Order: sequence, then structure tokens, then C-alpha cells
Amino acid sequence: MEKNIGLFNDSFPPVMDGVGICVENYARWMQESVGGVSVITPRNVGASYKDKKYEVLEYISAPVPMRKPYVTGVSELDPVFMAKLYRRKFKIVHCHCPFTSSWAAERVAKNQKIPLVATFHSKYRDDFARVIKIDPVVDEVIKAIVKFYERADEVWVPQESVKEVLYSYGYKGEIEVMANGCDFVGDYSPEFLASSREALGVGPGEFVFLYVGQHIWEKNLRFTIEALARIKDLPFKMFFVGTGYAEGEMRELVKSLGISDKVSFEGRVTDRGKLKQYYAAADLFLFPSLYDTDGLVVKEAAALGTPSIMMKKASASGMLRDGKTGFLIDDTLEGFEADLRCLYADRPMLRAVGLAASRSIVRSWKDIAEEAMDRYNHIISRQKLIHKI
Repeated sequence: MEKNIGLFNDSFPPVMDGVGICVENYARWMQESVGGVSVITPRNVGASYKDKKYEVLEYISAPVPMRKPYVTGVSELDPVFMAKLYRRKFKIVHCHCPFTSSWAAERVAKNQKIPLVATFHSKYRDDFARVIKIDPVVDEVIKAIVKFYERADEVWVPQESVKEVLYSYGYKGEIEVMANGCDFVGDYSPEFLASSREALGVGPGEFVFLYVGQHIWEKNLRFTIEALARIKDLPFKMFFVGTGYAEGEMRELVKSLGISDKVSFEGRVTDRGKLKQYYAAADLFLFPSLYDTDGLVVKEAAALGTPSIMMKKASASGMLRDGKTGFLIDDTLEGFEADLRCLYADRPMLRAVGLAASRSIVRSWKDIAEEAMDRYNHIISRQKLIHKI
């Protein structure tokens, strides 16, 4: 079966992380443009892709310990899947993680003699260090990850600052920057902002903070909650949207700090229309994570006119200009508290910065997919292959 593009990743909706959303949008817009797109991912029990115009090939999986709702698996142990995969003849494959789906991507690329593109999205050392806690073992895992990227024909990262993360792991090859996009481009309006606040039960004049993403300590969420406790004299509402292993402890921390009346845990929101309401209703998006390499949620917030506050030393903070398209802070609770109080008192300035961010840091996924396909064709031409997508 002749295909154009194989997109491989270990996470895919209904797992709503940034990488999965990236792959979903690549698939959607590439399918619309050239067709012949397949997504290859571990099976997520209960997921249905009947409404997708592109193909989703799933292989047997099991839950990832302590990382619900993530799953993993070994494609080679699923003979039915492997038979389906080998019947597809791709022109290029693109893997968005260095784990089980990457093994299938490499096998296809080698057998079909086609290019393999690999995107480095995450700080994998942090993930493994939390679980394994034995540095030499973590070092060996990172070496294996680096070897995967070294075998790829081209390596991409979502922004310039992320190159240093991969180089710090020991990678020595060339790296290209390929930005992520956003599917909320052009969706901001004062009317939608007002209706969203009403739909979420936000009172007139009430200040809204927001976080969207995995509820894991690596995202610096303890720092966020402790900073909110320091400004509990102010009238505000904080929405935490998402799920993760730390959610129970986060709820306990909120309770112990006496801010349960101000903080709401909204759970996982898979309806993109509903999620858009949270972004629009917020005055400020709190994202002091040092873990993320890009922060797709920051762009989603900006698309709805909501600015973000991030750590100066965060890899993802390179997308913002302090005071112009967002706000950058030092790694101290005192500084975070002071900035939150200052920003709370100047809502017009927040709105102006949010609108500036919507114009400067947000690109549509359609544009991103078109650029990616141009790059695919360049790689194919460079290898003197004749099968352009």
C-alpha cells in the first residue's frame, strides 16, 4: 500500500500532551495537503479514530507505571500490527520520541531505504531520574537515546534553546529548529472572552490564573501552589486543568495552605472547544516549569490573548520577551509573589501583552505542517531519492 508519511510517537490523543497534539496536527494537515498519512502509536484502550481522515496504526501496549494515562509497548510483539505496517510503503518517516515507536520507525526506514526524521521534544533525563534514581543507569538510558538521534537522517528541536539540552546529553550532530504550531490561531475576541468567563462561573472582575498540562512535580507545580498561597489575601480563582501522578498530593498541599476555596482542579479536558474557554477566561497563565522544552500550552494561551509567566532560565522561555510578549521571573518564591501582585494590579497591561503574544509567538499548525513537508522533500532530494511526497 503506497503511503507518503509515517508519523511515529508513543503518545497520541486521547493522551493530551504537547507531543501528542503536535503529531495529531501534523497528521491532520499533512493528510489534507498530500494524503497518505499514517500515525503509528501504542494502543490506548477505548480510543477511537473513526472520525480521522488519516490512518492510525496501533500496537499492543501496557500502562506506564506512575504515569497514567501513558501507555507503552513493543511493536515487534504484535505480529498483526507488524504485518499491517510492512504493507505500507512510505516515502519518509518522522518519529517524535526515542522510545518504543522509534524502534518501529527505524525498522521501516532501514527496510524501505527511506529517510528518518527525529524530533527531540522533552527533557528525558528528568523523567528517568525521577523513576530510576540511580545515576549510572540513567546515564546508560540517555546514551541509548542519543544513539537513536545520531542514527536519524535529520534531527529537529522546537526552538533554538533546546539544542543545548540535547548537546548536554552528548549528542554532537547537526540540529534543525522546527517550531510547533497552535490550532487556536485567530480565535480571540472580547466577546468570546466574556462568554467563556460566564460559562466557567467566573465572577465580574474576578482575577483568573490558569495552568494546563500534566500534574507532575517536574512542572514546578509545588512552586506555583506555594506562590499562590502567599497572595491568598487577593481575590482570585486558579484553574488546574489536566491529570497526573502528583494530583492527589497537589490537592493536599492546596488544602494544607488554606487556599482550597480559590483553587479548582478541573481534571482532563479533551474537548478543545472547552479548553479554549479556559484559556480565554484566564488573565495570566502560570508556567514556571524548568522541565519543558517548548511549552505548547503557552502558545495556546497566547492565541486566546492570555500572556504567560515563565522562569528566565527555562529552556522554553526563549519564545517570550519579558514585558512585551510575556513575563520572565527568577527562581525565588519572593520574586514570583512580587510579580504576581504587580501583574494582578495591572489588568490592562496584561491584556496588551497577551494580544502582542498572540501576534508574535503563534503560528497555525497548517503553516507548520507545510514547512515540515517542504523540509521532508529537501531531505528526500538530498538523498537523491525520486519519491517526493
